[in-house]
Amino acid sequence: QVQLVESGGGLVQAGDSLRLSCTASGRTFSNYDMGWFRQAPGKEREFVARISRSGGTTCYADSVKGRFTISRDNAKNTVYLQMNSLKPEDTAVYYCAADTAPRPCGLGRQSRYFGSWGQGTQVTVSS
Repeated sequence: QVQLVESGGGLVQAGDSLRLSCTASGRTFSNYDMGWFRQAPGKEREFVARISRSGGTTCYADSVKGRFTISRDNAKNTVYLQMNSLKPEDTAVYYCAADTAPRPCGLGRQSRYFGSWGQGTQVTVSS
């Protein structure tokens, strides 16, 4: 399995921006579709965004569409999540995950298809 390490979380105010990074090691990064998920206290983990291995296809949850952007740099083995116009409801632990298979957006937002996960990074948005 690929090993994943997230970074970039922190405490910000509503309306601010943050960029999360997730660096992979152990396997060929460009062989994986990548995703971001989040889990708020007392809630189930939810899909945020997904990007294909080439970077050519992206998918977003409706709650973040237009505010968040997922991207990747295969030369740096890193996937990013640029988060703009942050809201208090974006407060959660954010996880990156890797999927070995290419999938369409409908199926690809299901966490069960992601076999490797990072440890998570906390994002807290104050009002």
